[in-house]
Formats: sequence, C-alpha cells, structure tokens
Amino acid sequence: MDLLYIIIVGGIAGWLANTLVKGKSKGLIMNVLIGVTGAFVGPFVFDLLRVQVVGGVLGLIITATVGAVIVLFVARLIAK
Repeated sequence: MDLLYIIIVGGIAGWLANTLVKGKSKGLIMNVLIGVTGAFVGPFVFDLLRVQVVGGVLGLIITATVGAVIVLFVARLIAK
C-alpha cells in the first residue's frame, strides 16, 4: 500500500511540477520519477529554509511538487 501511495503522490507532484515549469509532457513514468525525486529534495530544501508545510497528503504533495520543480530546473540547467 505504501508503494502505491508513493507512486500516486509522485505522479501528481511530477505532473504539477511539469505544468508549472511549462515543459512538454514527459509521460506518466517520468512524472512519477520526477515527483518521487522531488519528494526527497523538497523536505531537504524546506528544512534549509526553516519552512514548515501543512501536514497530511496536501502537505506532502506541495513539498514534493516544490522539490520536483527544483529538480526540473536543475535538469534544464545541466541540459544546456
């Protein structure tokens, strides 16, 4: 059940990040991978900034989305 939860939240976060960054569609699997990666990056960044996010699923999606946006931004910098 936990793996399914991670995949769903990662997919939502990856899709939101891709939409916010205005990139071309990466597909479901890439959205999940970007979102799951963002779920690791987001809390680290929020801890550095000393920002607390609302708990629960919404907080997790927000944190993962912010992390995924950062991941996409860094990936674009490296790709140039």
